[in-house]
Amino acid sequence: MLRNAAAYLLAPTMLLSGCATAHNTEPTKAPAVESSVLLKSSRSWDGTPYVAYPSGTPELTVLKIRIPANTALNWHQHPMPNAAYVVSGELKVETREGGKSIMLKAGDVLPEMVDQQHRGVTAARAVELVVFYAGTPGLPLSQ
Repeated sequence: MLRNAAAYLLAPTMLLSGCATAHNTEPTKAPAVESSVLLKSSRSWDGTPYVAYPSGTPELTVLKIRIPANTALNWHQHPMPNAAYVVSGELKVETREGGKSIMLKAGDVLPEMVDQQHRGVTAARAVELVVFYAGTPGLPLSQ
C-alpha cells in the first residue's frame, strides 16, 4: 500500500517536471525572411531603354499565361512596361524586325519590349508564365 501511495505522490511531480521541460518559455525566433531580386532593369531584354510609363492613374495587372507546346504566338506589342517570369517550360522570344531572339527557361525573368513587335514560340513542352503589366485603366495589355 505504501508503494502505491508513493507512486500517487510522485506522479504529479513527474507530470509537472515533464511539462516544464516540454514547454519552453524562451520566445522562438522566426526563420529569416529571404529576398532576392529577380529583375531590376531600365531596359527591355534587347537593350532598348524604357522611355516613360503611360500617363494617368496606374493600373497593375498580373496574368498567369499557359502557352501550349509547339505554338507560335501572333506578333504583338505592348504599350507599357511589363515583365514575364517563366514558371515552367522553355520559350523563345523573337523580334519581328532585326531578327533578335532570346531563349528563356523556368526561373528566368524577361523585361518585355514596349511598342516593338515580338512573339513567343514554345517547343515540345507547354510554357507557363506569370506576367506583370504596369499600365493605366483602359490601356490594352497588348495590341
